Formats: sequence, structure tokens, C-alpha cells
Amino acid sequence: MQNVFQKPHCDLFIDRINQLKSDSQGLWGKMSVDQMLAHCNVTYEMVYDNIHPKPNAVMKFILKLLAKKTVVGDKPYSRNINTAPQFIIKNVRDFEIEKSRLIAYVNKTRELGEKEFEGKESHSFGVLTASEWNNMFAKHLDHHLAQFGV
Repeated sequence: MQNVFQKPHCDLFIDRINQLKSDSQGLWGKMSVDQMLAHCNVTYEMVYDNIHPKPNAVMKFILKLLAKKTVVGDKPYSRNINTAPQFIIKNVRDFEIEKSRLIAYVNKTRELGEKEFEGKESHSFGVLTASEWNNMFAKHLDHHLAQFGV
């Protein structure tokens, strides 16, 4: 698994993001490329921006019980995995803006580094290790970049 806290690995992600074009087609799934980029940005928005409501205690418990292992574990996502409602992007987005935002989030995460994320609380899963944060970020990006053939 790539490490989002190491520059060479982030550079690989950014190179893959830069290979996307506004008319890139997905190999599976329903999202357009602009929606996919916006979808990937939601993960980072939940860390850096206060624009998504946090789940209540009951929902957080359910997420920890049912989804945490899938999201932060080592195993890659399967194709057409279910998407949480807050990650569904229904409208058209500006490809260049979403692409630039995603690259900026990747760089910000790397710059803050592993120490910033060790023991940091997740929006949905409670306190995570830096390794769990890495898994969540890296495999989500890899999954969706592979979805669009890059």
C-alpha cells in the first residue's frame, strides 16, 4: 500500500490525478470523473473542513461496527462497493477545481505528516492510528483512480 505521508508516494498519486481528463470514462460505477474527484475530496473535507455533520453516537457505533474494518483495513475495496450517502455526488462539478482541490489535500496531508494523524479522531470511526488513516486515504484514492484507468 502506498504511504500518503511520503513524498514519492504522493507524487505518484498526483501524477495519476494529472493523467485524468475532463472526459475520462470510468471502467465501472456510475460517477463521472468530476463527480469522482469531488467524491474523493469528501474524505479530506471531513478532516480539514467543518462542512459535513458528524454522525450521532448510535450511527457512529454502527459505522465502527460495520464499516470501519473495510474502510481502514489493508484489504483493497471491491468494485461497485456501496457508498455512504454523504459521499454521493449527484450534480456536475467543475473538473479543474475538484482536481486542484484533491491535489492540494494530498499535499496538505503529506506536509502535516504521520505524527499529525497518530491518534487523531476520525469523523465517523473515532480515534485512528496513522496507519489506519493512511489505509483509508491511500486505498480510497487508488480505488477511484483505478476506476478511471489511471
